[in-house]
Amino acid sequence: MGGGAPVRVQSMLNMPSGDAQACLAQAQALQDAGCEIVRLAVPDMQSVKTIAALKERLLVPIVADIHFDYRLALESVAAGVDKIRINPGNIGDESRVKAVADACRAKSIPIRIGVNSGSLEKEILARHGAPTPEALVESALFHASLLEKFDFSDIVISIKSSDVVRTVRAYELIAARCDYPLHLGVTEAGTERMGVIKSAVGIGSLLLRGIGDTVRVSLTADPVAEIHAAYDILSAAGVRSRGAKLISCPTCGRTKIDLIALANEVEERLRGYDMDITVAVMGCAVNGPGEAREADIGIAGGDGCGLLFQKGKVVKKVAEEELLTALFEVIDRMREEHEQA
Repeated sequence: MGGGAPVRVQSMLNMPSGDAQACLAQAQALQDAGCEIVRLAVPDMQSVKTIAALKERLLVPIVADIHFDYRLALESVAAGVDKIRINPGNIGDESRVKAVADACRAKSIPIRIGVNSGSLEKEILARHGAPTPEALVESALFHASLLEKFDFSDIVISIKSSDVVRTVRAYELIAARCDYPLHLGVTEAGTERMGVIKSAVGIGSLLLRGIGDTVRVSLTADPVAEIHAAYDILSAAGVRSRGAKLISCPTCGRTKIDLIALANEVEERLRGYDMDITVAVMGCAVNGPGEAREADIGIAGGDGCGLLFQKGKVVKKVAEEELLTALFEVIDRMREEHEQA
């Protein structure tokens, strides 16, 4: 993470942390969806045992999310966790921070300093009057300096707010003041619809500025949805491509086929194709191929029929009910050629 590494995608388990089997099943689903870092809340010793179960079966790194009790961080390190996330406003005094730093240094385990609007120290909050971007940055850098004081520098920083503008400004400020890898996210972003929108605006705008080393799209939804959304944001920002990309027109009065249903079906099926191609689903047989000439392969609807085209050139005309089949016959051939190359 950080440096020249790709921006990494992570999520967090929402199963009861003490239920190792439920956590393992969900973590496996996240890993299968492309999640590269899995975080687990560790509120008690039973949850520490879940870390060992996850480490035994998973390939992706596991992060222990610690609040209040620093001893849980120490036990998580002993259990083989790959990273510790602490909330500086509630982990305790300096001696406890030092204990965690010493344990992590001994096993080369990084620490993420996680600062949220609701976790600021009373003194910092009083000084700024509100959880401003400047207050978030001050808190994060203070706790980074504490770890540095204890000869620990393997640090990742996140400074999240549920307010998109505040989040973006805070990350801009801290990116100008330190070189530590930054974990991006808009915390408590909401349900899947608004959560994706707020995350796309916040995370996406930062990625376009070259800020960010790892991301989490926080949704009140199935965590697997966070992974799909994260990769979509990374792709839209031109930072990292994963799998096939879909472009489709918004439809208009010229559209003669059920393009919305067709585009949705194509998008869902494309999730199973790990290929760097662009697929177009267009509603107009007259303008569609030209408007989507950058697509590697596409279909355009007509009146009871449609066109299959590649790079803007019409390949053949097919019946409307055969459009989907014709499209994926070509995509499957492209996948075979890709795998043989």
